[in-house]
Amino acid sequence: METNKIKALFSKNHFCLNCWLSIPNSLTAESMSKIGWDSITIDMQHGLNDYSTSTSMIQGIGSNALPMARVPWNEPGIIMKMLDLGVLGIIAPMINTKRECEEFVSYCNYPPLGQRSFGPIRAQLNYGNEYYNEANKQIVSLAMIETKEAFENIDDILSVPELSGIYVGPAD
Repeated sequence: METNKIKALFSKNHFCLNCWLSIPNSLTAESMSKIGWDSITIDMQHGLNDYSTSTSMIQGIGSNALPMARVPWNEPGIIMKMLDLGVLGIIAPMINTKRECEEFVSYCNYPPLGQRSFGPIRAQLNYGNEYYNEANKQIVSLAMIETKEAFENIDDILSVPELSGIYVGPAD
């Protein structure tokens, strides 16, 4: 499994140019993936996307850009399903406390770092047989900071091991 492009950029203190997809259309996802974005995020929280529409969108993105998803909530089922589908980054909305962030990060990682269950159906098909052994090193986990409470807890949130970073809600 190749090194996650976003993690490589972050390790060099470089920015990541990310595209946001709110409309469930695989042709749009494929077209956007050809433009040169570092990553493409499928918005499942406020966009019109759900798990079913995300499948063809991720296939459309292919290996041209790193597929990510903003899930609708910090809930293990959808986080794990999207990772199993092949996204390599998760943005979890409304992370307000260290505890919520710890739970989020645990959903993104296999044991012993987390509680993600095994079932990488498409991820293993796309990234190879080493996916399970490499996934914990490759998944980007971004806690979305959107509230005064989250801002007041930012140092505690940032102290969570294995958290890749934060995403500040631009309208919050």
